[in-house]
Amino acid sequence: MKIQVKNISSMAMVLILALFLSACGNKKAPESTEAAATETKPKEEENNVEISPEQYKSVGIILGSPEMKSMSGVLKVNGFIDVPPQNLLSITTQMGGIVRSSPLLPGTAVRKGQLVAVLENQEYVQLQQDYLESKSQLELTDSEYKRQQTLALQNVNAQKVLQQAKSQYQVALARENALKQRLRLININPSSLTAGSIRSQVSIFSPINGYVTKVNVNTGKFVNPNDVMFEIVDNSNLHVELNVFEKDAAKVRKGQKVRFTLTNDDTERTAVVQLVGGEINTDKTVTVHAIAKGSTGFIPGTYLKAFIETGSDKVLALPENAVVDFQGKKYIFIAVSAAKETPARGGAEAKHYEMIPVEAGVSDAGYVEVKIPADTDTQGKVVMKGAYDLLSKMKNSEEE
Repeated sequence: MKIQVKNISSMAMVLILALFLSACGNKKAPESTEAAATETKPKEEENNVEISPEQYKSVGIILGSPEMKSMSGVLKVNGFIDVPPQNLLSITTQMGGIVRSSPLLPGTAVRKGQLVAVLENQEYVQLQQDYLESKSQLELTDSEYKRQQTLALQNVNAQKVLQQAKSQYQVALARENALKQRLRLININPSSLTAGSIRSQVSIFSPINGYVTKVNVNTGKFVNPNDVMFEIVDNSNLHVELNVFEKDAAKVRKGQKVRFTLTNDDTERTAVVQLVGGEINTDKTVTVHAIAKGSTGFIPGTYLKAFIETGSDKVLALPENAVVDFQGKKYIFIAVSAAKETPARGGAEAKHYEMIPVEAGVSDAGYVEVKIPADTDTQGKVVMKGAYDLLSKMKNSEEE
């Protein structure tokens, strides 16, 4: 009998213990669900930030709305100093020769008409000789042609003889003119050439003012016809070549003012847009050419930063302090509606804000152009003051 009572007591104890463990398991389930919800919450609200009423007062947050403002459009672009094709000159020779002397070095300043090289070749002597002989032959044939014309008027000679004299004169005239032009190509004046002034050397002169950028010859080197001996840049009228993004190209027009600074000089200079390219480059930019004012002394190829003043436009704008930079993108903060607010300590309501991505444009007089997503309600809800404080609070919350 005692054994039976003990068995019943043991079974009762096991049953009570099972019920207790089951109750404990049921209590832990909500905690797990709550923990899971806590884990997913930051992911859902990663662009949200909450501050207490005390923090709200300390920061001094001010809300407002974007407004249409008349702003002087300014495009920030990069570029470099460029040389117009007509200002870059390659010096060559029409007849080859050996370089006997040249005073030029890269960077040498030259004036128009200045001697840059002396070449020597026996062919120069032959050309001068041929010209003087052709000149004498022309004088002879001219005299004979005139004599035959006189005789023809007197009906003394045959018409065939007159035509033959005329033909010989025209051949001699063509040859003399051709040789005269060849002499001018090597800078020998045929008008002053005589038998006693024939020379084996010719002089090469600079056709423009500027400075030497390349020297491809040296004393004793033979220069073939059309070999580039020197390159000279006329730096009195250099261009500023700018790279404007495709989306901004339509804002740029001829005559607009450009302000630029060189990478090695902070002095601000000005230029005027002369030409807007009609082709999109591989890097999605359009080339814009501007003429620099007072550009003497600039070195072609020097990189620069520039601002193109595109004129005044009405655009949606916010104070610059309302737009924050986070991870290379632009954002603004919007106050979340009261329905989403939750009580903070002491029963007061915490303030909630959401970070919204925007596209920033031109800046002027403390305001910046913004493009806000179309479905965003910004009326009276944009944080005008305290945006960077909210960004700092959001970063700290993420780190925690």
